[in-house]
Amino acid sequence: MTTKWPGDKAFAFTVFDDPDSQTLGGVRSVYDFLSDAGLRTTVGVWPCGPTRKRNSPGETCADIEYRQYLQELNRRGFEVGYHNTTAHSCFRKEIADGLDTFTDFFGPAPITMANHYNAEAIYWGKNRLSGARQVIYRAATLGRENQFYGHIENSPHFWGDLCKNRVRYCRNFTYENIDTLQACPWMPYHDPERPHVNYWYASSEGANLNRFLRLLSEKNQDALEARGGACIVYTHFGLGFVESGALNTRFRLLIDRLKRKNGWFVPVNTLLDYLLAQRTGSAITAQQRRDMELRWLCRKLLRGTR
Repeated sequence: MTTKWPGDKAFAFTVFDDPDSQTLGGVRSVYDFLSDAGLRTTVGVWPCGPTRKRNSPGETCADIEYRQYLQELNRRGFEVGYHNTTAHSCFRKEIADGLDTFTDFFGPAPITMANHYNAEAIYWGKNRLSGARQVIYRAATLGRENQFYGHIENSPHFWGDLCKNRVRYCRNFTYENIDTLQACPWMPYHDPERPHVNYWYASSEGANLNRFLRLLSEKNQDALEARGGACIVYTHFGLGFVESGALNTRFRLLIDRLKRKNGWFVPVNTLLDYLLAQRTGSAITAQQRRDMELRWLCRKLLRGTR
């Protein structure tokens, strides 16, 4: 069934950009361009600076100039999303303080988030999967898989109750299909087996420059438009999109082409709020869970999709 989009738009498109490897100069280059193109997306942040060894490069909101630019983007209509507290694993008190800091900087609206690979990532790693699919995943990643504890109540990294109270949407499975809604027609959905998350959403694979360019090819753009679908891109604009201060030429060309289409270009939360309002129920069934998990697991094992 084709979704009817606001304003008689033909399709919907947005991005959740994780902050890994992002710089102030890079974020300015990308988002000033997107802003001028009329796109409004979601920029993920770490609200706090690191206090221990980092597990990933990238700016945090502890940098005043970076934070002020993100607040400016927020005023322009971009959503600021949460990527856990900072670029290393955190304990419960640090997470609670980080959520308060995020609210101080960007307001009290319910949070849209994407897990970082911190120990407090919620329902992450093997915990994204159920039953036999989890067993297969654990066997395939034996010795290579990090452990995640955000939903485990006796862990010092537990924050499931805080997530339930503060976070509205959390990213989960990523697929190669540009039409995220075709890959996950139930989103945003609630999974009764993972109760600390209110609603999950899926995304389309564009983790770095090359994958993003492949996802947004002319052929794929036309297919998304023809289907009347919705795309939520998972990416890191800090990974190759800007070099020597200049935006990648192919990226510019593809966005310039996309913006001329009759698309609804809104942040992730706006898109998900709209989809949720069309639903008569949000809880997925066991069969729907199996379908999503199996398709993601097969792709993960074959190609390393997030």
